Amino acid sequence: MLIINIAGGLGNQMQQYALYRKLLKTGADKTIKLDASWFDADSQKGVLAKRELELRYFEGLPLPICTKQERAAFLDRNVVMKAAAKLLPGMNVRFTESKMYHPEVFELKNKYIEGYFACQKYYDDIMDELQSLFVFPKNPDEELQKRNEELMREMEQRNSVSVHIRRGDYLDPENAALFGGISTDEYYESAMNYFREKNPDTHFYIFTNDPEYARQKYADKGRYTIVDHNTGRYSLLDIQLMSHCRGNICANSTFSFWGARLNSRKDKEVVRTFTMRNNQPCDPELMHDYWKGWILIDKDGKVR
Repeated sequence: MLIINIAGGLGNQMQQYALYRKLLKTGADKTIKLDASWFDADSQKGVLAKRELELRYFEGLPLPICTKQERAAFLDRNVVMKAAAKLLPGMNVRFTESKMYHPEVFELKNKYIEGYFACQKYYDDIMDELQSLFVFPKNPDEELQKRNEELMREMEQRNSVSVHIRRGDYLDPENAALFGGISTDEYYESAMNYFREKNPDTHFYIFTNDPEYARQKYADKGRYTIVDHNTGRYSLLDIQLMSHCRGNICANSTFSFWGARLNSRKDKEVVRTFTMRNNQPCDPELMHDYWKGWILIDKDGKVR
């Protein structure tokens, strides 16, 4: 059996689920389940930004959740077994992500798998399947749902580009050291210029957790639309909206990665930050292999 730990925000949960779907197609153990215990009330007590299992918000998404007993078989091991695992790595039943891409994950058997698995290479070849699996709910507010449908039609009929700007929690000191200074003004200006040079009439749809900042910085309504009406558990509908644009400019955030990934347009162009975290060294050659077809721009606005 393989068990994949589900943790973090929606973007991370979708990545862990995507890995689950890919493992189902490989020669790995076909008994694969998901551990959602990270979202239990007791586990969330020590979490700074409390989360829910937002995968449940997608309509009809199969979620094979493991039992407490199945989880305990991997994690509740006695002292002797833990010591043996340290001396004999082959006995270790936990596999923890430690680098950007682990090709060996597809050969694992009888393991408890932990990590965020953001690398596009893990599941790039099953994006068609994932696009059909992640079925978005409707906003229960009829007026807001109507607004979403109007925006999707508008995005499909014009030269539209989504821009995700994540501030809020990324400005907190505990997060800024890890994620700050990557999605810079220079990054966004360079990314927008990439699309403007191709079509001066490009219209940008701004998605952000700081709409007041966006309204001040992108005040020209002829060029920018601030999208801020999907809130709470229906924030995930912003991912759906992003996926209808011709182009996507991502923050160093898995939330906007999924707006780009679920974009099924044949003419789409996707831009992301060269790095995701400040403690993660990036080799340009590897990054282009791991994120095939994505345009990489660094914090100085340079295309890498």
